[in-house]
Amino acid sequence: MPKIAAIETIPFRLPMRGSLRWGKASQMDVVEHVLVRLISDAGHMGLAEAPPRPTIYGETVASIEAIVGQHLAPALIGLNLDQVDQANERMAVIANNHTAKSAIDMALHDALAQANGLSLRDWLGTQHEKVQVSYILGIADPNTMLAEAQAVVDQGVRVFKVKVGRDFNHDLSLVQTLLREFSNSGVALYADANECFTPDNAPDRLRQLADLGLLYIEEPLPVRQLRARAALRQQVLLPLIADDSAFTPVDLERELDFDTFDILNIKTARTGYTGSGRMLKAAHAAGKGVMVGSQAGSTLGIVRAALFAGLAGIDYPCELSFFLKLADEIVSHVPVIRDGYLYLDELAEIRLDNDRLQKLRM
Repeated sequence: MPKIAAIETIPFRLPMRGSLRWGKASQMDVVEHVLVRLISDAGHMGLAEAPPRPTIYGETVASIEAIVGQHLAPALIGLNLDQVDQANERMAVIANNHTAKSAIDMALHDALAQANGLSLRDWLGTQHEKVQVSYILGIADPNTMLAEAQAVVDQGVRVFKVKVGRDFNHDLSLVQTLLREFSNSGVALYADANECFTPDNAPDRLRQLADLGLLYIEEPLPVRQLRARAALRQQVLLPLIADDSAFTPVDLERELDFDTFDILNIKTARTGYTGSGRMLKAAHAAGKGVMVGSQAGSTLGIVRAALFAGLAGIDYPCELSFFLKLADEIVSHVPVIRDGYLYLDELAEIRLDNDRLQKLRM
């Protein structure tokens, strides 16, 4: 079995088509991510993307490069490619650094698939031929949001995840407008409150959103309010999505113990393929639904997440359309969404474009 010979990091910057605003104050105007490249002594090259989110995980481009170069890579070089569990055990010695470790894990699986003569899709055991996608609509003025929504509907999107929480009256008006404007396009909506509601106002707000026809809502209450979140779920007002409350498999154990959610949002960018697989198994065992989320990934990150989203038992719309917000890419071409779906055979044709990477390298 080939061994891990090197793990490299290449930071890159992608311009965005407008900003993404969410939560109480968060905003993203440009994508600055890190390409992680794992190379075996036989020449296999696994690729993945690490998206730093300082306001969420505390990681930056510089911290990812440092933790990989100074700690994670030295701990893993020399392991066989098939020593995936050992690799993750060694990385677990380092606290946090979710996306750095997850990118290495996904790149390791990519290289291991190559060493076994398989596509990454076949290696993961992907069963679905296509994956339904959702698109994240950030907080903006109504005209801007409507124009953005129309543009992505024209590109095949049929499900929106609407960011809410800064001004609930504005949120209600926006949801009503979106449902009215796109009633003939078969568009469905769900919401992400990014922990902006309170135990006092959340029940009434969930009732109002449910009455409008929203599918479900993500993290309405602050994660630290564990008992309040469990009590809110027991009221069965609107299905709740766990995201920030379930960063890791250990977090998920706590959430399942307290029964705080209905649908788990797994993000391969923060739990890799190994941790994400464990979370998928645990959620299924507890009778929970599962979707796959995006950490505002470029097309490379979306391809990696979409292959996981094609596994059996992931039947909710997945956040795999962020590439529509990007004005440039480091890959050969971007996917096409057809009537709400990405087709996994087509994703397999997307390749890293080294010329573009060099042009966009930070």
